[in-house]
Amino acid sequence: MNILICYATSEGQTRKIARFCASQLIAHGHSVEVIAATDAQEIGLSLFDAAILAGSVHAGRIQRELADFAEAHAAGLNTLPTLFLQVSLAAAGEDADERADLDLIAQGFCDGAGWRPGAVHHIAGAFRFTQYDFFKGWAMRWIASQRDHDVAPGMDTEYTDWAALASVLESWHAP
Repeated sequence: MNILICYATSEGQTRKIARFCASQLIAHGHSVEVIAATDAQEIGLSLFDAAILAGSVHAGRIQRELADFAEAHAAGLNTLPTLFLQVSLAAAGEDADERADLDLIAQGFCDGAGWRPGAVHHIAGAFRFTQYDFFKGWAMRWIASQRDHDVAPGMDTEYTDWAALASVLESWHAP
């Protein structure tokens, strides 16, 4: 199968996740194109047999460029087997309220775009202190402290469960 992976990232973790997905799918014999949403507006979905969209949650929203892509291509996406990977730090925790919020964010994103993905999965992200400015680093350390996460300023801390993500891809029925 020829599979599109379109992503939006703020600090790079979602790009890393998109590339991991590509390597997993390629290892299973599929052809994969990984493209940032900012570069994907003119892409023809007729070239693909399936698609994965991946974006990260920041301040309760997915990146605008991924929303624009999903909305512009909703009709085509709705004819393909699709998977939506929503990346967030909240996915690393077990808080039921935060999980419910993630479901609402995903639902709002998909409804707003008019896209009905075949599956939605929440993927734990990362603290990417090497990518933050002073103020964002301070805010992210405060968020980490509220969740009892031990993070070292200036050091990245990754929460993505790569084995679980591989399992998601394995069970995804499109490939």
